[in-house]
Amino acid sequence: MGGLEWRCPGGGADRAHRGEWAHLYRRAGGHGRTPPPRAGAGLKERRRPRRLTYNRGRLSITRKRTPPVELIRGRHNLRPAHRGCAVTIGNFDGVHRGHRAVIEQVTARARALGAASCVITFEPHPREYFDPAGAPPRLARLRDKVDAIAALGVDRLLVLRCDRQLVQQAPETFVDDILVAGLGARHVVVGDDFRFGRKRRGDIGLLHELAPAAGFTVEAARTHIVDGQRVSSTRVRQALAAGDMEATARLLGGPYTIRGRVVHGDKLGRDLGYPTANIALDGFHLPTTGVFSVLAYDAAGRRLPGAANLGWRPTVQGRRALLEVYAFDFDGDLYGAHLTVQLLARLRGEERFDSLDDLIERMHADARAARADLTARGALTAAPPPDSSPAQEDPS
Repeated sequence: MGGLEWRCPGGGADRAHRGEWAHLYRRAGGHGRTPPPRAGAGLKERRRPRRLTYNRGRLSITRKRTPPVELIRGRHNLRPAHRGCAVTIGNFDGVHRGHRAVIEQVTARARALGAASCVITFEPHPREYFDPAGAPPRLARLRDKVDAIAALGVDRLLVLRCDRQLVQQAPETFVDDILVAGLGARHVVVGDDFRFGRKRRGDIGLLHELAPAAGFTVEAARTHIVDGQRVSSTRVRQALAAGDMEATARLLGGPYTIRGRVVHGDKLGRDLGYPTANIALDGFHLPTTGVFSVLAYDAAGRRLPGAANLGWRPTVQGRRALLEVYAFDFDGDLYGAHLTVQLLARLRGEERFDSLDDLIERMHADARAARADLTARGALTAAPPPDSSPAQEDPS
């Protein structure tokens, strides 16, 4: 597959996400380092059979079995069996409501044609390739994007490496090599703002011109409007940066969510009596920071209401980005567990305190605020204890 060996001539963006490829390879049944590319070496993505739902501020998790998506990493892994599909192309950062509408559009067209549906995306994000230092923060890591796309019932997900060869490729060559020779596309759905190929010269107009000879039809993705404006990843980033989690949820179609495995921390939170479940976010440029009311779920669907700090823990000189979840009224061991954490309301920004006593006092206030928010949402039914333990802002 070559995932661990890929290098990005544009800088460190590819290196930062090399672990994502290893993670997906292991989930697809591989072990250790990925083998060299070989013809026809497509992967089956083993996705957890569950789906999050969001309805008018009340949140729940349901277990729903859906077919797994076939994860195809790179052009070299396309096989003859992949030909004859309906395709959409994009970065799909965050898989917001606009993205979902496009993907649902292509899956519906695929069903009408009796064909497979296929989503093409890129890794790293093209902006990270061209400007690693100045690229905007991602809304989600690659593994989360794969899960979100899989949950929409897509048959195949083709992840193309964004490298010099790809970005310098003429759009006509991309069509010939990927859409025609690789996928034998029968139908292509893209937005009117979609650009591809060298100097972003390819667009939906060029696809219409090339379509008759290429043997596929082209359809414009329908624009999705929320709050009077077109939904975009940029709008989601702006809402997150402003701490407007309600607007974020409206744009995404559900709460902003982070998933990951609980790792060991420095145990400061436990020593202070406020244990947290920590999810390391190394290499992930955070789109927001602060203290939040949250609903966390483990792999079995158990709901854990609480409060969480997302950031770098400035009071204790934290050096790595962490999501630290304090679960209310919970006494158990979550180390090694996979958590899905929904950030519901931003209570405040991340702060530096002069002493641990000041931090603890503020943490108590955070816990009360988080309990009040969760109670208003119907996520907490029991009255909080008078000395309820606080949200974690720094300890782990």
